[in-house]
Amino acid sequence: MAEGEDMQAFTSIMDALVRISTSMKNMEKELLCPVCQEMYKQPLVLPCTHNVCQACAREVLGQQGYVGHGGDPSSEPTSPASTPSTRSPRLSRRTLPKPDRLDRLLKSGFGTYPGRKRGALHPQVIMFPCPACQGDVELGERGLAGLFRNLTLERVVERYRQSVSVGGAILCQLCKPPPLEATKGCTECRATFCNECFKLFHPWGTQKAQHEPTLPTLSFRPKGLMCPDHKEEVTHYCKTCQRLVCQLCRVRRTHSGHKITPVLSAYQALKDKLTKSLTYILGNQDTVQTQICELEETVRHTEVSGQQAKEEVSQLVRGLGAVLEERRASLLQAIEECQQERLARLSAQIQEHRSLLDGSGLVGYAQEVLKETDQPCFVQAAKQLHNRIARATEALQMFRPAASSSFRHCQLDVGREMKLLTELNFLRVPEAPVIDTQRTFAYDQIFLCWRLPPHSPPAWHYTIEFRRTDVPAQPGPTRWQRREEVRGTSALLENPDTGSVYVLRVRGCNKAGYGEYSEDVHLHTPPAPGTTRTVGMTAVPRMPQWRRRHPSLS
Repeated sequence: MAEGEDMQAFTSIMDALVRISTSMKNMEKELLCPVCQEMYKQPLVLPCTHNVCQACAREVLGQQGYVGHGGDPSSEPTSPASTPSTRSPRLSRRTLPKPDRLDRLLKSGFGTYPGRKRGALHPQVIMFPCPACQGDVELGERGLAGLFRNLTLERVVERYRQSVSVGGAILCQLCKPPPLEATKGCTECRATFCNECFKLFHPWGTQKAQHEPTLPTLSFRPKGLMCPDHKEEVTHYCKTCQRLVCQLCRVRRTHSGHKITPVLSAYQALKDKLTKSLTYILGNQDTVQTQICELEETVRHTEVSGQQAKEEVSQLVRGLGAVLEERRASLLQAIEECQQERLARLSAQIQEHRSLLDGSGLVGYAQEVLKETDQPCFVQAAKQLHNRIARATEALQMFRPAASSSFRHCQLDVGREMKLLTELNFLRVPEAPVIDTQRTFAYDQIFLCWRLPPHSPPAWHYTIEFRRTDVPAQPGPTRWQRREEVRGTSALLENPDTGSVYVLRVRGCNKAGYGEYSEDVHLHTPPAPGTTRTVGMTAVPRMPQWRRRHPSLS
């Protein structure tokens, strides 16, 4: 018995380790820089709330032609590893801007405008192309120096590296190739050293010799989150600007009249929201899995329906002979693009829902962020994360597949004349019919007449709906009386109730499906004593002359 219990306990422990390993592995994609596709190193928070490595941000600004705007956001001492001879290989591949573009950029900061003296300097607006949202974000006049460093994300990356042993040994940043394994780190120099390089860069009798060596690390972080403008610790959060601020920022005119709250309040409110959203997602894992299964089933139906549609189109086009061969290729390409677009949207939706499963990257990352105790850092990191969790929660609550598996709109009309083959395209549903008010009237019978717009696809038949509007409304959706498969473009409503108001509408149908309804038309039947009679609809190919002359009582 004891041996069985030990085996069960061992199995539980192994299962837990597997889940932790899977969660960490899934979380890796949340920790990759969108520029270099490597683990974040000194990530900066862009105004759009996305993150990017500081070195990558400098490289992108250099490629955009901005010079001198890649200041260090953390305002820490310069590392020996950042000298030109030892900088990152990514920076050595930077493409320098052309001289004519530099000249335009430098001249763009000068000019005049109403209310400013001629020759005064314009503050240059620095735009950064965010690789995550594919949009240009404004960095302000100070460029990267005005951005916060995402210390929480750095801590999560470091915990991830320690948990999965990513990257192996830490190498010396000052050695000539090939570098040796680092044995020491220096917080003041922000670099890792082997024994020889540490002695070389910390010579005896100099101020650097007083630096205390630490264990080697890949990230040297400041002790707290500092305001990039005033180099003071942030203590408040501006709700209007959605930005952390220090005491000096509060009294500046920039935040005059803004809603500013202590960082503790913002920390607690945002943490409560994130915890609540995460709890909802974790508590609805069965729903997530069910929706994923439904999406996968939709993908299978889409593939089958798309294949069937392609086969039908191919069969029809082949019957038209050599004249249709060129057009056939374009139609198949259109179906393929439509299918691939739907499959891509459905696959993206599946991936989005899989990220909500327990142990997924997004959930694992959120759980790691919730462990953050540094309040300003948490507010900084959790703002973007909460927006993603909120969007995922909304998508979970208002679920519907991102694409339909039906390909009915890919049907072809092969009855057209040969002269129209060059314009052959997928059959469209009929456009909304137009009610002919000159020929539509109500008397002892209601005569409804309509026509399709000039360039509308043909309709095989029509559906007419009608109801009385002068009766008390019943609970629930509006109930219409319907007449299906009406041929022609006119119909009679026989034996209507006298002294009543009727509303009518019509829509066409063909092989592609039903089109839009026409505009509603209201008709009054003449007041006359009588009993309620049964109402029916009869298709009329041609009305007697005396009926068509009767005036409309709408």
